[in-house]
Amino acid sequence: MNEKVKHIVGPTIALHSGSYFDFEDPESSNFTIDDVAHGLSQICRFTGQCKRFYSVAEHSVHASHNVPAGFEMEALMHDAPEAFVGDISKPLKTLLPDYKIIEDRAEAVVLARFGITPPLSPQVKLTDLKMLRAEQVKATGNQDVWPIVAELNATDITLEFWQPEEAKRRFLERFYELST
Repeated sequence: MNEKVKHIVGPTIALHSGSYFDFEDPESSNFTIDDVAHGLSQICRFTGQCKRFYSVAEHSVHASHNVPAGFEMEALMHDAPEAFVGDISKPLKTLLPDYKIIEDRAEAVVLARFGITPPLSPQVKLTDLKMLRAEQVKATGNQDVWPIVAELNATDITLEFWQPEEAKRRFLERFYELST
């Protein structure tokens, strides 16, 4: 048998690096920050229902610049598990209780790999919601007041709608800036 051929067993996905992410054993998965950045740069927020492509990677970089000091890395990485599980809309997640179990396990493993212990801090969660309020209008054009953000002021952010290559580069630059 050719030892260079990888055999996929169980629910696994191939990663950009050539490794695999195993949903049944994410702890043993050999993923890198490049896999995270690559995946997030390819995923469009709002399940793609935007005026222009707006990646989870760009969202994460903006989040890292909008949290209180000391929470920048957590904000950058808050959606990192989506590089492997995807960005499922909140309304659909409510219909998929088994998905939430998988997502929570992936979140624990991915965040821990980069030194972050779930659950996410209230500061990061609040920033994410304030950004959602701004992104809802700026990325999708939707002017409705969504109940989840109705009581919040929108974060003042400028969306730049980076293409995937730039989003990945800027995500990695921010990661390494915060890691030093």
